[in-house]
Amino acid sequence: MRFIPGNSAPRPLDLAMPASAAAAWAPLFLRAMVGFGLVMHGYAKLARGPETFAVVLHTLGVPLPGLLAWLTTIVELIGGIAVLAGAFLPLVSIPLAIVLMTALFTVHRPYGFFSVKLVAVTSTGTTFGPVGYEIVLLYLAALAALALGGAGPLSVDRWRDHARSSARVQRLRKG
Repeated sequence: MRFIPGNSAPRPLDLAMPASAAAAWAPLFLRAMVGFGLVMHGYAKLARGPETFAVVLHTLGVPLPGLLAWLTTIVELIGGIAVLAGAFLPLVSIPLAIVLMTALFTVHRPYGFFSVKLVAVTSTGTTFGPVGYEIVLLYLAALAALALGGAGPLSVDRWRDHARSSARVQRLRKG
């Protein structure tokens, strides 16, 4: 049995389900990780003070660093919460993608692809080099998959689709 978006929600995950039925739950895992990661990045900026992030942006030559530091913080926090909730994913993915692309080109690109660069292992611990753009591409790919493929079960978008479908059916029955 294949799950079709807009139909009733899939059953709770059980190992006896065919792969196609279990696949309907895949967006939930993407939403959890991407949403949590974005909220944590936004929270870190907020906790340190967006003005601290503004100094970084100024050093990188980004125009209006104070304004963009606040906007980035807000986009990551609100966007991350929206991703977690599966709310308005096609819409919220646009400002999130802009923030991620800006980070890719202004911060991460000069350091190459790999996010983990082992520099040294000593008796005091492991030292890593600067972070490349690998993780940014993973975030972008996950956002694209969610925006294009849908938020999946247990999401605001699924609830909204169901409510619209129910209202349409009721209108057809009355009309």
